[in-house]
Amino acid sequence: MRKKNISWMSFFVAAIALVPFSFAQEKPAEHAHHGAFMQGGMHHAVAKGVTLDSKVDSNAHSVTLRVGPMNLPVNTDHVKMPQPPDLIWAVPFEGWLLAYHPRLVDSNGNTVPGTVLHHTAFWNENRADFLCPNKEEHIFGAGSEMTDWAEVPGYGYHVEKGDRIRIETMVYNPTPTSYDKVYLEVAIPFQEATGDANATPPPRKNVYPAWMDVASCGNSGYDLPAGKSTKSGTVTVKYDGVLVGVGGHLHDYGRQVVLQNSSRKETVATLDATVDAEGRLESVPVKLFVQEGGYKFAANDVLKISAAYDNPTGELLRDGAMGIAVGYFVPANDKVMAALRRKAKPAHDMAGMSHDH
Repeated sequence: MRKKNISWMSFFVAAIALVPFSFAQEKPAEHAHHGAFMQGGMHHAVAKGVTLDSKVDSNAHSVTLRVGPMNLPVNTDHVKMPQPPDLIWAVPFEGWLLAYHPRLVDSNGNTVPGTVLHHTAFWNENRADFLCPNKEEHIFGAGSEMTDWAEVPGYGYHVEKGDRIRIETMVYNPTPTSYDKVYLEVAIPFQEATGDANATPPPRKNVYPAWMDVASCGNSGYDLPAGKSTKSGTVTVKYDGVLVGVGGHLHDYGRQVVLQNSSRKETVATLDATVDAEGRLESVPVKLFVQEGGYKFAANDVLKISAAYDNPTGELLRDGAMGIAVGYFVPANDKVMAALRRKAKPAHDMAGMSHDH
């Protein structure tokens, strides 16, 4: 099944305007994965020789993370493809990550189509998710559409020196063209903290990624029955604050994501997907709350997330669906968010971590 990842953060571009495989890679051993947002319990062979390289350009205030090389034989799905191990980037500064610009290239620097990226996901092992503290904080995700997360003026994602960012990457190749020695590069502009409130540029306001999932605080993927179906779940907001905007993430045959505030009996956003003639996903819209100053959340508000699908295949599609509303949350009192910090887990075989499927 072809899967498209939606431009989850593309609404921030609009917000700015408004306001602001070589088979030699295969390894016989398989491993199970732990669960988290957009993760599950799949087993994959490990691709050998894949490493993480990081380069900081102090003049440009940007760091580039490079995962590879990966060899992608023709017509290989993500289950059969040996997958990169999960890798760790230790943040070398204190400050704010401002945006994420992914691309795929070969060893000569030539562009490789995003079609071969099933997904990449970045997780901060030193922070818990503010909606689901049993999860690590999911700070960035992109898929075959090579989602470019734009900067939000005045805001940023705060990191401390030494924070461990776990990078999951899953690849596949549904095309008739093989690609050898492929690298995933993600350029991340940043602003270092100076400790001076009057510095230029001034300190950023902290934002927190909000992943509101029909699976609540469990694994995101679920089986998709034939025909029309709807799955719903709830999460509870623990802090006062505002949601800047919200987009949606579905898989093929997804038709709609609805986010409701059950405590207030309000619909926050209804996001109707655009699909092709076969029902395969093309896009999910976004809803902005910029002109209203953000959609206000109050502590203990219960949010209900629903995802509607129409599966025309006549078959149950194992792990064929997800339903997520995702945006950026700005707390009313940032100091209380310090409770989300925690020590990272001890170093271990990161190849044993989970992947979206």
